[in-house]
Amino acid sequence: MEARRWREYNWPLLVCVLVLLVIGALAVYSATLTAVTFNGTPLRVLFPRQLVYIGIGLVAMTLATLLDYRLLSSLARPLYVVMIGILGIVHLIGQVSGGAQSWIAIGERTVQPAEPAKLVLVLALAAYFQHFETRRGSWPVQLGGLAISLLPTLLVLLQPDLGTAVVMLGIWLAMAWGSGLRPQQFVALALLAVPLLYLTWTTDLLLDEYQRRRLLTFFYLLTDPAQVNRDDAYNVVQALNAIGQGGWFGSGLTRGVFSQGNYVPIQHTDFIFAVIAEEMGFIGALVLIVFQALLLWQALSIAGQARDLFGRLLALGVFTMLFIHVLINIGMNLSLVPVTGLPLPLISHGGSFTITVLLGIGLVQSVALRRRRIVF
Repeated sequence: MEARRWREYNWPLLVCVLVLLVIGALAVYSATLTAVTFNGTPLRVLFPRQLVYIGIGLVAMTLATLLDYRLLSSLARPLYVVMIGILGIVHLIGQVSGGAQSWIAIGERTVQPAEPAKLVLVLALAAYFQHFETRRGSWPVQLGGLAISLLPTLLVLLQPDLGTAVVMLGIWLAMAWGSGLRPQQFVALALLAVPLLYLTWTTDLLLDEYQRRRLLTFFYLLTDPAQVNRDDAYNVVQALNAIGQGGWFGSGLTRGVFSQGNYVPIQHTDFIFAVIAEEMGFIGALVLIVFQALLLWQALSIAGQARDLFGRLLALGVFTMLFIHVLINIGMNLSLVPVTGLPLPLISHGGSFTITVLLGIGLVQSVALRRRRIVF
């Protein structure tokens, strides 16, 4: 029986993961080789840490694959409650970095609870919509799913972390649609959101001033570059310079003028795509995009082949989380979307994010393994 089940394992998805991890490790090595923090501290120590994170993430992915994903349905509620509690604690004892109070110190290391919170939200929504499967398209059920999503989204937005909040709302929208959200319900909710968006923009309740400046900078870059503040656009301009420097084949690993000259800010996380484009060129960037697209395609295919609603929504939620990260990260490097500080899956440095992504992919593989009922 086990041999027959393992025939369902999605090997192309695993290949995509491993290829992207190799590209990411090389990029992190180069991005941190000569880079320093604002106070001059070298960042080269981050590369060996990333290898540890990858190792832990691969173990987590393997264990999640072996686990029957259906067992998580009963654990979704307590996990959600714990997640809300931890996100609340972040506001009390969290450390501030990059303008956001998003990290909790554990010994000499820090963790970012908002990263695994995305995956917990996926589990909570999948279990919720499965519980109400027979009437999941009704208004009460859909509003309940929205309420489940809004609580962690608001806690994250108040840190403030706009990028993660966007990911959480995207996860809700995709999973609500996959569970039976009707077009007229979506339109009604969108109209109700207009006053909230206006209030968000005109007050300091949910958006900080620097976040508002980022959005305005993106708008002016598209409409009237003369109004762009050079300091506000510095990140995007340097990223574009690095990408343009790469040409077809790049300047070579560890040889990028902008990457090694410490011109590209936070290049080991948010702007790592610029490092890859400069040092590996258009071809390297294209390979990265192709394998990200193949990974997303495999995850979406698994969602479509799942044996039950819980598995389908679980895979759909992980797909959406990865898709939004890829879209926004590469988009902001190319000045196609506003800068929101989202890392690139399997590429950017970061323990919380890397482990969360690999754990999510393991759960998707668990859905793939169990998509058929074993018949004796």
